[in-house]
Amino acid sequence: MKKTPFVTKQQVEEIVKKYPTPFHIYDEKGIRENAKAVKEAFAWNKGFREYFAVKATPNPYILKILQEYDMGCDCSSYTELMLAKSCGFDGEHIMFSANETPAEEFAYANELGAIINLDDFTHIDYLEKTIGYIPETISCRYNPGGVFELSNGIMDNPGDAKYGMTKDQMIEGYKILKAKGAKNFGIHAFLASNTVTNEYYPALARQLFELVVELKEKTGCHITFVNLSGGVGIPYTPDKEPNDIAVIGEGVRKAFEEVLVPAGMDDVAIYCEMGRFMLGPYGALVTQAIHEKHTYKEYIGVDACAANLMRPAIYGAYHHLTVLGKEDAPLDHVYDVVGNLCENCDKFAIDRKLPKIDIGDYIYIHDTGAHGFSMGYNYNGRLRSAELLLKEDGSVKLIRRAETPEDYFATFDCFDDIKICR
Repeated sequence: MKKTPFVTKQQVEEIVKKYPTPFHIYDEKGIRENAKAVKEAFAWNKGFREYFAVKATPNPYILKILQEYDMGCDCSSYTELMLAKSCGFDGEHIMFSANETPAEEFAYANELGAIINLDDFTHIDYLEKTIGYIPETISCRYNPGGVFELSNGIMDNPGDAKYGMTKDQMIEGYKILKAKGAKNFGIHAFLASNTVTNEYYPALARQLFELVVELKEKTGCHITFVNLSGGVGIPYTPDKEPNDIAVIGEGVRKAFEEVLVPAGMDDVAIYCEMGRFMLGPYGALVTQAIHEKHTYKEYIGVDACAANLMRPAIYGAYHHLTVLGKEDAPLDHVYDVVGNLCENCDKFAIDRKLPKIDIGDYIYIHDTGAHGFSMGYNYNGRLRSAELLLKEDGSVKLIRRAETPEDYFATFDCFDDIKICR
């Protein structure tokens, strides 16, 4: 699959007159088209809802776009709950799925009327002690243990993950929750990350559908929704084909009709919490080449760093690079493309074949729309960049300003005594 930037060199040259590099930029047209495709893929299920994983791209302008398609928010912290509330999401549109959760976060989620998804059996008692009762609608996170396999091999190792309950804990937990007043139950599971296969959701759905039938038989609980969580990924490398959400939706429908319908559970709603699939390809980090170095390797130094995009540094993750204006030039140079942190892992690309890069060239780093800006940090006193939205009409809107030194110093108690020299 050829990876094509959604902005051109000419567009970037205009943008930087007002917003200097580095910056993250998002494609509104692509986001909207993808949101429509997800809705259409699951339209067969009348209760379907995508709860966007806020941690992937916690920006109110993005959330408000998704809200137009009746999507909700998957939150995992107090501040993410605050963000959802500030954007006007009601409790029905907020899923709270946290782990090792402080009491005040459970309390606030309950105050908002959010659907609380319990990660552990012990959290039943913890939640009741925190808010004084068990909500009528409650969800529990399931972990089947072992490894999760598809036809193309092992996808992940749930048994080594800190999340979720065993089947026995789910059965016992549902009985306890029902006895404590819960009336509507959901189930949630996340078994593999960033899968680039149309098999994942259908296989997970079938496993969860079979479990909820068993749960209903053994506990008598009214199962109202199955949350497939996230895990539907994107092809970061150009040699892979993207997931087909229509095929995925059809696969889930087939499992639904084969497992739940015969069990008289055709009213179960399907939820998901995709973040990467919803936003990943529709964001990019744009940076400029400002240095070159010729030692044991050929280096290109850019004005962005791991503080702007952490994934390559911590995971060794691949992000495709395009040198804007040189899309058709031969890939006849080999570079490490590096940032300015005092860490040798601060590299966006290692031994990457690219066209000749000149000082001043703009480099477009693909697929940063999810887990890009949101994982930023301030090591070395580096400041987080601006976020921009490329609107459907071609105009550009600032949706988060770049940080300033004043922001960096603002949390010090002695800030009033500090004079920032410029």
